[in-house]
Amino acid sequence: MIRLTRLNHVALVVNCDLIEHIEMTPDTVISMTTGQRITVLETTEEVIARVIEFRRLLLCVPQVVAIDARSEN
Repeated sequence: MIRLTRLNHVALVVNCDLIEHIEMTPDTVISMTTGQRITVLETTEEVIARVIEFRRLLLCVPQVVAIDARSEN
């Protein structure tokens, strides 16, 4: 999940697994696999960076959990 901001400055959290594509019009428009379209203040590059960071966090967590499990034994 990534945090973004609608054009009216209302924060929202998006399930990045459901992003189909991102349009670079004057505004950033995210099309979801559900058919919903969300227009956000963040640039396309910012949205991509947040998705990458979220996925990076997912990949790091199992390693931390595995290290903690080994240290308990």
